[in-house]
Amino acid sequence: MKYVPDATADRHFESDNTVDRVGVDGLLSELDEYAVEQALQLKEKAGDDTTVTALCVGPEKAVDAVRKALQMGADKGIHVVDDAIAGSDYAATSLVLAKAVEKAGADGKVDLVMCGMASTDAAGSVVPAMLAERLDLPQVTLASVVETQGDQVRVKRDGDTATEVIGGTMPLVLSVTDQSGEARYPSFKGIMAAKKKPLDTWSLADLGVDASEVGLAAAWTAVEETTARPPRTAGEIVKDEDGSGATALTEFLASKKFI
Repeated sequence: MKYVPDATADRHFESDNTVDRVGVDGLLSELDEYAVEQALQLKEKAGDDTTVTALCVGPEKAVDAVRKALQMGADKGIHVVDDAIAGSDYAATSLVLAKAVEKAGADGKVDLVMCGMASTDAAGSVVPAMLAERLDLPQVTLASVVETQGDQVRVKRDGDTATEVIGGTMPLVLSVTDQSGEARYPSFKGIMAAKKKPLDTWSLADLGVDASEVGLAAAWTAVEETTARPPRTAGEIVKDEDGSGATALTEFLASKKFI
């Protein structure tokens, strides 16, 4: 899961052109809530011997995203936090996540890694594939419907021109879209129960990841410049005093290539 800046808050960049994730309000990425929901549904089907672990890499405040998943019903949480991670790109993020998944799994193995289709801030959609490569697992991505039977997984993927049905055998990495099912809201009982659930905090040292492999200095890409959004200007009012309003409106829309 990812902790992202609140889209309704005042978002801005740091002096090094990275997104400010500390000085702004943040929350669990909405697209990752669907992944939590699908994981919980699989647990309800599989039985109590299944454990759902919520994993998040982010600053200190990102622990709130993990708590949200615990309140929804996840069994345990893991928060990877280290100052050296700040500014990491997709490659470094997938490295940290892969090491955390391996550490979290029994004997380094898990049955299923569930991801959202993208994050609501960067919207790259590449981390699930990178994670699958690092874990040496097959990937089934962008699922709008998920069905399981034992260790078999079957998903429906909706494209622009066709719908695909794809099958896989666990263990695998699976990402789901916002069409996979509405995420549940934490109940009062869930909120209270979450306070007693285990929540581990790991650093890069705990994962065996060297600081030189992550962060802005190790990133393959960098933002060179940012420009503040210009202030909103007053709109143009079209009056219809002499019956020419429709013509003026049509000409305006055509000049903006809306029609």
